[in-house]
Amino acid sequence: MFMKLVILDRDGVINLDSDAYIKSLEEWIPIPSSIDAIARLSKAGWTVAVATNQSGLARGYYDLSTLETMHVRLRELVAEQGGDVGLIVHCPHGPDDGCDCRKPRPGMLLRIAEHYGVDLAGIWFVGDSSGDLEAAQAVDCQPVLVKTGKGERTLAKALPAGTLVFDDLAAVAAHLLQ
Repeated sequence: MFMKLVILDRDGVINLDSDAYIKSLEEWIPIPSSIDAIARLSKAGWTVAVATNQSGLARGYYDLSTLETMHVRLRELVAEQGGDVGLIVHCPHGPDDGCDCRKPRPGMLLRIAEHYGVDLAGIWFVGDSSGDLEAAQAVDCQPVLVKTGKGERTLAKALPAGTLVFDDLAAVAAHLLQ
């Protein structure tokens, strides 16, 4: 059975990104068209999962309960539009911790695949950074770059072969729902 699954990075794709980290619910500012896009995908039978690096946890900028508050808010906003957010996984480690989950390593994507019992080949992973695209490529996901967040900066670099580029998550959703 084919599951309609799309995996999203969080910061810069679903919400505004900040080089100073998103440290509180107040700083977690959703991109309105992204909330709408997730709800539209969900209502059309897509499962929308999220894989997000959160090294701010390791750095002590915020705690797990604060991160959970942001994800509860994300779920509430999507639910208000009749949609649902699937599994949200995060990497709590810093860049030098040597974990297997921090993108560009594919650990979080593998956890999502295991959770849903799916093969990742061809599954779209939507991100705004080179690390997102490399993680997608490592597990044969379809790398998808959005120009929001760090997307424009990432676009200036070499992209993995076959990377699809869209203006934002709303454009990705429109394409998938065609």
